[in-house]
Amino acid sequence: MRLSVKQVTWLKVVLHLAGFLPLAWLFWAVSQGQLSADPVKDIQHFTGRMALKFLLATLLISPLARYAKQPLLMRTRRLLGLWCFAWASIHLTSYSVLELGIQNLSLLGQEIVTRPYLLLGLACWLILLALAVTSTQAMQRKLGRCWQLLHNFVYLVAILAPIHYLWSVKIISPQPLIYAGVAIALLLCRYKKFRQWWR
Repeated sequence: MRLSVKQVTWLKVVLHLAGFLPLAWLFWAVSQGQLSADPVKDIQHFTGRMALKFLLATLLISPLARYAKQPLLMRTRRLLGLWCFAWASIHLTSYSVLELGIQNLSLLGQEIVTRPYLLLGLACWLILLALAVTSTQAMQRKLGRCWQLLHNFVYLVAILAPIHYLWSVKIISPQPLIYAGVAIALLLCRYKKFRQWWR
């Protein structure tokens, strides 16, 4: 049975809640002192993981729609991508404001030079920014074939973001490896598409 337009609309509502409720929980946890002795790191890791989850969910939509024969699922992809960008922006803001401090934002450039994993994270955010700005149907029509070329850079983010996470924790931890493994699996689902690029 294929999903109806109404069911997809309700699915979008659920996905919006999945994007917003963790943010509400984070505000509550901060206000109630529910984080660890290093709340800044907790916030950074939580927001970064949320961005990764929405990135992987975005990448899951195409193969899921294809294999489950549910073409209307593709209507949720932009929504998930925008939540990914929103969480990535909160992640970047939490580092810039909470770690460096508003008065020390000029140190961001120096930090990027001394900590290369920050450069990877910033590159991911810039790509996500470009994808978010050009995600509308109007921009798709305006950019034509270039639109698809630009949006293929999401695959680069899928490679760089887990590396950024693993590098930032500075220890071999299972969580970033799991994210990396899921990203690789989702990219392998597109091996036919990648093969066509090299022909």
